[in-house]
Amino acid sequence: MNMNAPSFSSPFSSLFSRPAWIAIVVCGVILAALPLLNLAFGPEHPLHVSSYTVGLIGKFMCYAMAALALDLVWGYTGILSLGHGVFFALGGYMHGMYLMRAIGRDGVYQSDLPDFMVFLNWSEYPWYWWMTEHFWFAMLLVVLVPGLLAFVFGYFAFRSRIKGVYFSIITQAMTFAFMLLFFRNDTGFGGNNGFTDFKRILGFTITTPETKAVLYLVTLAALLGSLLLCRAIVTSRLGRVLQGVRDSESRLMFIGYNPLWFKLFVWTLSGVLCGIAGALYVPQVGIINPSEMSPANSIEMVIWAAVGGRGSLLGPIIGAFSVNGLKSWFTAAFPDLWLYALGLIFILVTLFMPQGILGVVQKLKKRIKDGETA
Repeated sequence: MNMNAPSFSSPFSSLFSRPAWIAIVVCGVILAALPLLNLAFGPEHPLHVSSYTVGLIGKFMCYAMAALALDLVWGYTGILSLGHGVFFALGGYMHGMYLMRAIGRDGVYQSDLPDFMVFLNWSEYPWYWWMTEHFWFAMLLVVLVPGLLAFVFGYFAFRSRIKGVYFSIITQAMTFAFMLLFFRNDTGFGGNNGFTDFKRILGFTITTPETKAVLYLVTLAALLGSLLLCRAIVTSRLGRVLQGVRDSESRLMFIGYNPLWFKLFVWTLSGVLCGIAGALYVPQVGIINPSEMSPANSIEMVIWAAVGGRGSLLGPIIGAFSVNGLKSWFTAAFPDLWLYALGLIFILVTLFMPQGILGVVQKLKKRIKDGETA
């Protein structure tokens, strides 16, 4: 599979079939029930779902939302990004600033400043922490900061008609540069350790099962909302133009369209969705640091989309759950071999499952249907 090929024939032409809608509803109900079962039943009850499982699935849903955002630009517009991790992490950092302010004087140094600032002899907050003690302002930053970075970066890249492998390389360079920047102690973002030890969110203790359940359900709602939004886009006239950009950008320009603004719109929206996913990820995991901007994390997002089936919306969600579920088991059983396993998975998918898991399902359904009509 040529990952940067200008033409991409997707078997997922209908979004979604009736069985797919039923599966989405059933999965949504099951996922929504997990935190409720955690709260309703004690650890000894057979219906009890552990807090660890709730937290793990919540994290997977954030990853699935990031993979969905990537599919919007890669699967439907043909823009392969190896730097979406920076949008994910920036959304997390913007929310993390509020969570650090919400600690108040409950830190180790009992100061109005976060512990890392006291340790580094900061006397006051830097200017870019202004208003971050307000939740609504932090949420505004969650949308604006990744969105602004995506818009500026995309404008200059697309205006210069950078595409294909060259675009992928500069996105990877972007996320690597941001990672190095955030590793510095003098940037005011916690340096190597980042943000952690969160205490409260909107006045509620962040570690209680009830708060975790609410965060989980908000994440599920955001994932389903993002799925519906992306479906509305790709099935609209705008979506057909985006697929025209993917399949033959020069032909699209010949008939009078300017691809710049279409690509810029979908690229910026994808960055915003990734930032929201990162903001939901941080309070559930309890930490955000520069390692989230590692180029390897962005490459993993590509693998999630490829494994599930890019250009399908549901595929990247399935891929995110599948790969990360396997990662959770593999890193516990064979911690030193996970990266080799991940590379092998991507090679096997590229060679034998170019349309991913959903592509295999579609082929099986077609064979069964052909057998019934024979």
